[in-house]
Amino acid sequence: MFESTCQLRVRYAETDQMNIVYYGNYAQYFEVGRVESIRQLGFTYKDMEAMGVIMPVVELQTKYVRPAYYDDLLTVKTTLREMPLDHRIEFHQEVYNESGKLLTTGRVVLYFIRADNKAKTVMPEALRDKLVTYFNAP
Repeated sequence: MFESTCQLRVRYAETDQMNIVYYGNYAQYFEVGRVESIRQLGFTYKDMEAMGVIMPVVELQTKYVRPAYYDDLLTVKTTLREMPLDHRIEFHQEVYNESGKLLTTGRVVLYFIRADNKAKTVMPEALRDKLVTYFNAP
């Protein structure tokens, strides 16, 4: 299992009239968590795109437990519970406030797709090499 965390601060533009984070912004928070988790491995989405692989989101599930507010410092926890073995990768994500209270959970599924012809492909070997030490996979 691979886990990472990153932090971000709620900006005013991300809140609604009630001073609460607008629900649609959590998809962006999850994206920040995914991008930063890969960066923490020493790899980037930009590297992957340079290899001709893109990662569209194909599923997004979100559960809202508590609200976040303007200027809150949020921690986004991103977990890969299993090693991707085919064209699919599944991230589990949680957002916490500064008090450590769980605010939101999410599950995001992405596909590895070849940029040139949009065909499904497998995870780039360079990313696989970074992840394999976290799993009992060959």
